[in-house]
Parts: sequence; C-alpha cells; structure tokens
Amino acid sequence: MKNIWHFFTGTLMLVSKGSKAYYGWVLVLLTLMAIGAAAYFQQMNEGLIVTNMRDQVSWGFYISNFTFLVGVAAAAVLLVIPAYVYHWKPIKEIAVLGELLAVSAIVMCLLFVTADLGHPERFWHLIPKIGRLNFPQSLLAWDVVVLNTYLILNLTIAVYILYSLYYKRTPNKSFTTPLLLLSIPSAISIHTVTAFLYNGLGARPFWNSSILVPRFLASAFCSGPAFMIIIFFLVRKYTKFRIDDKAIQKVAELIAYAMFVNLLLLGAELFKEYYTASAHLAPVQYLFQGLHGHSALVPWIWTAMVFNITAFFLFLVPDTRRNNVTLMIACILVFVGVYIEKGMGLVIPGFIPDVLHEIYEYSPTGVELLVSVGIWATGLFVFTMLLRVAIPILNGDFHVADDGVGSYIGDQLFLVQQEPEDMAKRDDSGDEYAD
Repeated sequence: MKNIWHFFTGTLMLVSKGSKAYYGWVLVLLTLMAIGAAAYFQQMNEGLIVTNMRDQVSWGFYISNFTFLVGVAAAAVLLVIPAYVYHWKPIKEIAVLGELLAVSAIVMCLLFVTADLGHPERFWHLIPKIGRLNFPQSLLAWDVVVLNTYLILNLTIAVYILYSLYYKRTPNKSFTTPLLLLSIPSAISIHTVTAFLYNGLGARPFWNSSILVPRFLASAFCSGPAFMIIIFFLVRKYTKFRIDDKAIQKVAELIAYAMFVNLLLLGAELFKEYYTASAHLAPVQYLFQGLHGHSALVPWIWTAMVFNITAFFLFLVPDTRRNNVTLMIACILVFVGVYIEKGMGLVIPGFIPDVLHEIYEYSPTGVELLVSVGIWATGLFVFTMLLRVAIPILNGDFHVADDGVGSYIGDQLFLVQQEPEDMAKRDDSGDEYAD
C-alpha cells in the first residue's frame, strides 16, 4: 500500500506541473466542462423537455455520440492484437496509449448515457440485490456489463503496466497476458451488444439488419484508429516520446482495409433497400434524398459520404498513406465522416417515419450541444491527465528514486515522502519539469 500511495502522490504532483501551453489547454477543458455542467443542471431542473427529443424521436444527439464513442473505445483492439498476440515491437511500445484512449472513450460513453436519462439518480435500480439489473434477459443489462468490464480491464492493464515501469520492474506476464487476451473479445462485445440494441428492434426496419454488427465493427476500426493516429502525431510533436513510423503506417493500412469493408457493407445495405423498394425504404429515403419535403439530414449524410470515400482513397494509395500531411487529412476526414454517418445518420432515420407514419424532424438544442461539449471536454481532460502520467513513465523519465524516497523526472528529484529525516534529501535546484 505504501508503494501504491507513493505512485499515486507522484502522479498527482506530475499532472500539476507543466508548461504554459499545458495549463492553457487544461483551463480550456475545465471551462468547457463547467459550461456543460451548467447546461446539464438546467436539463435536470427543467427535464428533458429542454432537448428536442420527443415520443417520435426518443434517442437523439446523446445516444448518437454514445454509439460513435463505443466504436472509438473498441478500436483499441487493433493495437492490442499486433502488440501482445504477435509481439510486434513498434506497436507494443504505443499500445498503452490505445488502452488509455479506450478508458477515456468509455468514460464519455457512460456520461452520454447518463445525460440521456431523465432520472440518472435512479441508477441504483441496476445494482444487484438492491435493484434488478435484469441480466441476462435485457440487452441493456448486457451493455452495462460489457462496457464496465471493458473499462475495468483497460484501466487495470494500463495502470499496472505504468506502475511496474515507474518502479523499474518488468510487468508480470502471468497477470497481464490473461487480461489482455480477455480485452480482445471484450472490445468486440461492447460494439456487438450496442449493435444488438438497434437491430433487435423489429419495429424499426432501418436498424433491423443482420449486417449491422459487422458495419459497426468496420466503422469502429476506421474512426478509432484514425483518432489514435492524430494523437500519435501530436504526442510525437509536443513530447519526447518516440513513435515509430512503422507503427503509424501499419495502423493506417488497417484503416484502409476497414474502410473498404465499411463502404462495402453500406453499399450492400443501400442496394437491398433501393432495389426491393419496399415500404421500409422510407428511412433511407429520408436520410439520403429527403421524404415528403423533410430533408434536414441530407446535406450531412452526403458530406459524410464524400469525406469517407475521399479518406478511403487517401488511405488506399501508398504514396498518400505514407505522406504525413495527406495521412493527417485522411484521418480527420474519416473521423468526421464516421461521426456523422454512425451518429445522427444512424440514430435519427430509424425513428422517421414513426410507427404512425408521422415525420418529426429532430435537431439538437443548445442545451444538448453544450452538455455534449462538456462531456467531450471531460473525456479529453481524462485522456490528457492519463497521457501526462504515461508518457514520462514510458520514456523512463518519471520513476522512483533508487532509495525509494522520491520520484525523478530525468535527473531531478522533485517529490519526497514528508518525513523530517527525508526532507534533507530533496533537491530543489533546477527548473520544474515543463514538457
């Protein structure tokens, strides 16, 4: 317990120090979090009437973001498999960053679900013995179980690896390997169960498709790794952490394969709907061409299609995939494109027209947008704090002193246990660690 406490206090000291850019970034995130919290308190005060969700469209912007972020979290498996199953060194060195991104994404997922609930204070109904989780009968119960399991797995693995490296120990493979192997089916399961929540609703033909699960997984393996590559470029530019080009290129190559499968499955779904031209075509018509004069999502979905197809060719062509500028553009395009397609482009058309053939066009209110911005800021804040600790440890710069008394950044001792006999050992010379 003493070692754990020392590690914890050391990380707290580390995240409290940084450059002006670091402090500015954290201040921006905290400001956005405060704005989002204020908007959420208004929603709690007045009820979900402050949103544009109604009986006709009962899932909106919150669930759209939740669905997208589950895919971002699941994409960590693309680093885990080559790193820990095939032991490929270039990706093994950065796999922890993918696990930390998964943790941050799951935190946002849980917050978006909470924001979507009318009475989140009634969560105790899910606690076994106190309430009823209705597991395994309820698909929602399955979602609760797999999301929290995946969160605990990634957090445990990442913290244990960083804790071991902080104390200059090799992580115990007999502990990490089973957890890492379990995280692979867990990553698949979180998005599979999310897809089952949609395609199990027989009254919603837009979602009632057997290929929804592979579509979800394919799009997840596009957007999540694309966001990782953006993070890798930023980490490599603004820190001393080295990320091999081979690792980035391998992830980009995997995105190209996933993009092909994603576009193929989308095309197959559109062919089935338009060729059969049944009454179930209406949601697709509303999304892609408008229905009875209602076309709010049409420009958005076509923007997403252009972004995704453009990104696919940028990933597919070796020259553009190896060029850092075009690779960054492709990652941004696929992230935004999948965000639109898998968010509002998936959730809203499933409700239009409703079971009474009425059309209610949904668009998020200012409150929904502000709450969502606050949640994204919270996830980025969590990820920033995790990176702030992980990168110096992975570099070997942040570690325990040889005598076990203090923590070092490079050659500078900056934290000691607060006992009188140890205070003389503290070295206050030099500048604070600011990278």
